Amino acid sequence: MKRIIAIVAFATVLASCGNRAKEEALAKQQAIAAVKDSLKLDSFKRAEEANKQRLIEEKHQAELAAARRSATTSYSSSGTTTTSSAGTTTAAKKKGWSDAAKGTAIGAGVGALGGILIDKNDARGAIIGGLAGAGAGYAIGRAEDRKSGRVQKKQ
Repeated sequence: MKRIIAIVAFATVLASCGNRAKEEALAKQQAIAAVKDSLKLDSFKRAEEANKQRLIEEKHQAELAAARRSATTSYSSSGTTTTSSAGTTTAAKKKGWSDAAKGTAIGAGVGALGGILIDKNDARGAIIGGLAGAGAGYAIGRAEDRKSGRVQKKQ
C-alpha cells in the first residue's frame, strides 16, 4: 500500500511539474507576442507623430512663403486689386467661372441644340438658337452674380 501511495504521489508531482512548464512556456509566448504588438503599435504611433510634425512644418513654411509674397506683391482678380501688407494677409481668391459665363455657355449649347431640332436648316437654326440661348443665359447668370455679390450694380 505504501508503494502505491508513493507511486501516485510521484506521478502527481511529475504531472504537476510538466503542466507548469507548459504554462510557463505559453505565458512566455504570450509575453513575447504582447511585446511585439506593443512595438508595432509604438512604431505606428511614432510614424503618425512624425507625419503630423511634417504636415505642421509644411503648413508653417507655406504660411511664411505667403507672408513673404504678400508683403511685396499686390494681387488682382477680375478688375479689382487687393494689396496686402506684412501685418495682414488677405489674398484675392479665384472663384472659378462666374454665373454669367456658365449661363452663357449652357444657354448657347441648349439654344443651338434647340435650333437644330426646330429649324429644318440645321446650320441656320443652330446659329440663331445658340445666339439667343447665349444671350438669355448671360442675362440670367449676370442677375445671379449680382445677387451673390460677385458683380456690383452700376450706379
